[in-house]
Amino acid sequence: MDAFDAIPNHVVIDILNKVADVKTLIRCRSVSKRFNSLAAQSDSLLLQLDQIFAAVESEPEVNSPVANFFRSIFKSILPIFFRSAKPAETPKSPAQILAGFNRIRNLDVGLYGGDANLEKGAAVKWKAEFGETLKSSVIVAFRSATVNASATESPVNAVETDSEFVCGLKTRVVWTINALMAASTRHHLMRDLVKEHKEMERLTVRDRDEEGTVVMSAAGMKEYREAEARVDEKGLGLERVRDRTEVPNVRMSMRHAPMLKLKSGICLEAATLVVVRPSGVTSDDNDAELATEAFAADCMYGEAVTALLKRRRNVLEMNSF
Repeated sequence: MDAFDAIPNHVVIDILNKVADVKTLIRCRSVSKRFNSLAAQSDSLLLQLDQIFAAVESEPEVNSPVANFFRSIFKSILPIFFRSAKPAETPKSPAQILAGFNRIRNLDVGLYGGDANLEKGAAVKWKAEFGETLKSSVIVAFRSATVNASATESPVNAVETDSEFVCGLKTRVVWTINALMAASTRHHLMRDLVKEHKEMERLTVRDRDEEGTVVMSAAGMKEYREAEARVDEKGLGLERVRDRTEVPNVRMSMRHAPMLKLKSGICLEAATLVVVRPSGVTSDDNDAELATEAFAADCMYGEAVTALLKRRRNVLEMNSF
């Protein structure tokens, strides 16, 4: 007997949990029958996606008689010219990749890159929590950052005029919409994974550019499954906008500073903090707690949040989209 065979199963599973990386664990499953069984029981996983998977619905085909005629002609001709061509392999979705793992508790998904479309030089960072739909989101954005700038932060107790707030408001709203669309897209892409792995306690979806993070707790995933089950009974699906979950009517608490000088010496231009909640949720008093928790691990953004929370709060309403 090999010495490794003497190690108890629960110790091996603990070691595999430390490995976490799904690609490595899939390779481990091919080592032996024992590894195949134990690797599937790993409960803390990291899934890095290298490419866009086929989770976005394709556009509907045009079904006119003329279009159908040309489609049939091309289907019959193409094999003649591409006999040796191999069919393109469709990227697997997260649910397909993790189909062999049956005890997932904590899953961290790393996407291929950020997806908020911003003006050149601008930066945004956001965190959103979902259940059936959006529960809350915190967004921090700025147009540019300079080090050791000579500009100073406006006094904390200074009253921001309406004209100062309106200036650049359109840009700040666009930043917010882009972040919410990116978050709802990621939530939609995880739908099959959430439905199939009912044992999951926490799901985190982030991108390698560290732009945004979507979080679902055990309660949020349960809420999502129950909502799906209710609408499935009626032969319908949760209302979606093409390839993302619909964002509900929301209330945005926006704080803004034309020029924000941080204690670290970094000066942020057009610094903005937005706390988003569904309309009807009256919990604006804990903006500070929600925003601080979202960026506690990031020094610069955490410092920016602390400074912006001292600024005047402006409340805006946005319809579902």
